[in-house]
Amino acid sequence: MSVTIITLDARGSLRSVTSGLRTVASDSLAPVRDVVDAVTRPVGSFLAGSVHYGAVQQQDEKLRAEIGQLRQQVLQQNDAEQRLRQLSALDNLPFVGNLQEVACQVIATDTSDFAATVTIDKGRSDGVTIGMPVVGSGGLVGQVVLASHHTATVRLVTDGQSVVGASYGPSGSPAIVAGEGWGKPLSGQLVPADTPLARGTLFSTSGLQGAAFPPGIPVARVTSASTGTVASQEIVTLAPVADLAHLRYVAVLLWGPAS
Repeated sequence: MSVTIITLDARGSLRSVTSGLRTVASDSLAPVRDVVDAVTRPVGSFLAGSVHYGAVQQQDEKLRAEIGQLRQQVLQQNDAEQRLRQLSALDNLPFVGNLQEVACQVIATDTSDFAATVTIDKGRSDGVTIGMPVVGSGGLVGQVVLASHHTATVRLVTDGQSVVGASYGPSGSPAIVAGEGWGKPLSGQLVPADTPLARGTLFSTSGLQGAAFPPGIPVARVTSASTGTVASQEIVTLAPVADLAHLRYVAVLLWGPAS
């Protein structure tokens, strides 16, 4: 075999033989290489991804934090705009007339199934006393039911104990707007059966003798009205005209029934 190899090498034939053998071996192993490469490439990619996973996670957390900050900025901006609108509206309430008012900030809200009150940052030292009406940009908010030296509690019109003497229609027909609890519609009472009430009809404070509120303050608008089969009065539901869910600033009217 040694002599043969030497002879082939001397003739230059050995290179062609070994080259052919290498080609055959390469062709025969190609499928194996492809299979191995297909198996190992994902593993390699996975290992590479594992190496950079921490950096990717940190980047993701950073982006989430930035998104959260941007959302907070948008919320703060919307809240500031809402506060500005409410403050501006208090400067020109068309239903206040010549009544004096004390602008207040809402500092706390207390709501439950039947109760609905807010706390304001003005009290007896500012002239705020029990029974005074409280209004907002849309209309009646409620009534002062508790007053301390620097703060006061306001019962909202949606409170289950709230009752407002009201009037509606061209002739100013009398009615009562009663609260049913936070988040629930108001009810219109003492409205005779078969009274035509269109959706959106405005109920305002009546201001009758001895009433708890001065006349002409918008209270609520009709959302639905129907007559029961044996009812002597209309079943009326209303929505407050004041935005009670987003109260930031309100005004206490320095008014009492004897004033």
